[in-house]
Amino acid sequence: MFTDTEIAYLATQRLGRLATQQPNGTLQANPVGFRYNPDTKTIDIAGHNMAASRKFRNVAANGRVAFVVDDIASVQPWRVRCVEIRGTAEALTDPADSNAPFPGPIIRIHPDRVISFGLSSS
Repeated sequence: MFTDTEIAYLATQRLGRLATQQPNGTLQANPVGFRYNPDTKTIDIAGHNMAASRKFRNVAANGRVAFVVDDIASVQPWRVRCVEIRGTAEALTDPADSNAPFPGPIIRIHPDRVISFGLSSS
């Protein structure tokens, strides 16, 4: 689902923003550490006390997520780079195949749609 260019860009980034839906229908967005997992072709997200977090519980209850990684490559000329991932996620308490930046429970994003722009050098 990811292009080689998107995978290369994601490898240069450490922080993304994860949006999940809370039980009352409101949305929650959080900055999170992540890694692309080449074995599962997913995004693995980890963090301190992940299993106790609201985002982990939201994913366990609903599973729908949006995830954005972006940065400003240049201000002169203005050049923004972005990868947006829409899909489903799993709240995994003991993943055997995690590629997350920290050990322990993770959120694993399975992309349904990937939108990217500004990744080429021209």
